[in-house]
Amino acid sequence: MAIVRNIDVTMQSEISFDDACRAAVAEAAKTLRGIMSFRIKEAECVVEHDKIIAYRVTGKIVFLVER
Repeated sequence: MAIVRNIDVTMQSEISFDDACRAAVAEAAKTLRGIMSFRIKEAECVVEHDKIIAYRVTGKIVFLVER
């Protein structure tokens, strides 16, 4: 039986929500192995002077726990 764990992460991108998601997984992969999924819990835009300047996502990364 496999054990999985999840952690909350937040990442921001000036390009898109998709880029923020990919960057979150890439950054987490530097220290975690066995990443299975990234589930978006919250997505928001950072606005400055009436313009979107960044896209921010917060979500759960689910990964296998190694024995």
